[in-house]
Amino acid sequence: MIRAAVVAVVGHPSLWPTAWRQVRRLAAPGWWRRAPFLPLPPREYVEFRLQTQYGDAERAPTPHDVVNYLTWCRQWRDLRGG
Repeated sequence: MIRAAVVAVVGHPSLWPTAWRQVRRLAAPGWWRRAPFLPLPPREYVEFRLQTQYGDAERAPTPHDVVNYLTWCRQWRDLRGG
């Protein structure tokens, strides 16, 4: 799933800055100290987001949903003037 989402975002260069911002914002504190040494959000946060979006904390988001989320983040930032 992660690979498909990354490929989807790579296909939208205008979303790269937003994707990078979201990675930095959502990364678990001290992520560099724990395997797999990737800036991933806390598992509890991901489960909450999946539960609220799909009604199932185990369902993986589609690449289309990831692109839509990043587009929303960018638009929200633009509306706030940031």
